[in-house]
Amino acid sequence: MTIEELVHQFAENVAAQTDAIWRGDATAGNKHARKYISAFDRLRSQGDAGRQALTVLFEHPRMDVRVMVAAYLLRYRTKDAMAVLEEAAKGEGFVPFKASQALKRWEEGNWALDLE
Repeated sequence: MTIEELVHQFAENVAAQTDAIWRGDATAGNKHARKYISAFDRLRSQGDAGRQALTVLFEHPRMDVRVMVAAYLLRYRTKDAMAVLEEAAKGEGFVPFKASQALKRWEEGNWALDLE
């Protein structure tokens, strides 16, 4: 699978997980979470080239995808990721809550999505 395909897989499965959560389908949500985590792990194995490829998702039309990629790239692209999370956290609802939680974990020093 190419880097671009992995980036697409990450975005597609974040969106699918959110949709499953809204439907109340935790089983499907967990399946999609495993897929985007796997895509991230495969991208991370490519080093910074894999992480850099994900940065295109900072501009994704769906806020849930932007927030998730920002959460994963906090260490690699701190300034850009913080901007995405801070903007999303201004809203109300599930995705803004996730953004605020990612910021809180980062500020507390408890963030641990990409420690390599």
